[in-house]
Amino acid sequence: MVALTVNGAPVDISAAPDKPLLWALREDLGLLGPKYGCGIAQCGACRVLVDGESTPSCAIALGEVAGAAVVTIEGLAAHDGTLSPVQQAWLDEQVPQCGFCQPGFLIAVTALLASNPDPTDAEIDEALTNICRCGTYPRIRRAIHRAAAQQARA
Repeated sequence: MVALTVNGAPVDISAAPDKPLLWALREDLGLLGPKYGCGIAQCGACRVLVDGESTPSCAIALGEVAGAAVVTIEGLAAHDGTLSPVQQAWLDEQVPQCGFCQPGFLIAVTALLASNPDPTDAEIDEALTNICRCGTYPRIRRAIHRAAAQQARA
């Protein structure tokens, strides 16, 4: 049994501590936002926040996050359903094409803007290692700048 907080709620997961966090989230908690992409922490599709840090959930064991606060794409919006500035910017800039990689991007960008509220294009390129096979990178960059501006106004 591994105890942690997921999207603001305490949970106990009855799974082996060496089970990848990605599979615990998907199979044990039914949170399907984090996706399996590469399985080696390279593509970013599985990213979640672990104590505020963007983390590839395919490459971290459930036992390693015992007691931690984990946030998935399902937990980014406010409890009343209001989208986060990053989520709203994603919609405003019409970023998603196929959408498979987008939950991981939204998590990575949320972490980026928490640590760097007004990143330059070079800082965005350095911070984001996620892969989008559809090539929506120009829209992603515009959405990041829009979300940064929105957060600065709030």
